[in-house]
Amino acid sequence: MEINLINKTAWVFGASRGIGKAVSLGLAQAGANILLLARSPRLLEQTKNLLCTKKNQQHDILCVDMSKPESLLNSIKNYHNKSCVDIVINNSGGPPGGAAHTAGLEDYKEAFSQHILSAQVVAQVAVPEMKKRGFGRIVNIISTSVKQPISGLGVSNTIRGAMGNWSKTMSSELGPFGITVNNILPGATETERLASLIKSSANKRSVSVEAVTQAMKKDIPAGRFAKPFEIANAVTFLCSEQAQYINGINLPVDGGRTKSL
Repeated sequence: MEINLINKTAWVFGASRGIGKAVSLGLAQAGANILLLARSPRLLEQTKNLLCTKKNQQHDILCVDMSKPESLLNSIKNYHNKSCVDIVINNSGGPPGGAAHTAGLEDYKEAFSQHILSAQVVAQVAVPEMKKRGFGRIVNIISTSVKQPISGLGVSNTIRGAMGNWSKTMSSELGPFGITVNNILPGATETERLASLIKSSANKRSVSVEAVTQAMKKDIPAGRFAKPFEIANAVTFLCSEQAQYINGINLPVDGGRTKSL
């Protein structure tokens, strides 16, 4: 099955590294034009230089901060005046680790702004055009904590759950217009965030990074962490015409780790 995204334009948030970078590469390989969005112009340019252009795509970058929804709205509104959008990939770094009951109000407010409010303002800009075209894809990169909370990630678990329900609501509202809204739930994936979480856990428990790593892998039936491109493969499919009847789902890409259905 060949996925063809020629003449489609994708906005990929958090595109400078990790899963967002891999998703950008995957969508470009399928023929999409990519707008890379993140805070670092240097890293965005580096990613842009790696994107496929064999199908005459035009790629661009836009520096934005998803923790500042009002500023984000202004930036993408201005950009949207000169560019269309068919696909939105909401992807943002998770909140720091820690227990839910000890987290401060600001921790929750910042996470809510970075994930829920930012996704909302992006939708407000992108959805009207998607409706007119009768085609749209919104894919949210969340976490398996939507199905099964992860110990030590209290704020993240809370916000990811909220994001999952926002997405499910949007899928019902937008489905009649040919727009699908789905969630990818990555398991432990080889990214800088995972390395940081493992290091923090090792320090708190006074054990080695290797010990924490091996313990985590033992909980995964596949026996290893995901590669970012494996998450990207699932995202690319959900963005395709072949996935037009898939809407409102949570898709774990976790090597079988999540115990719930």
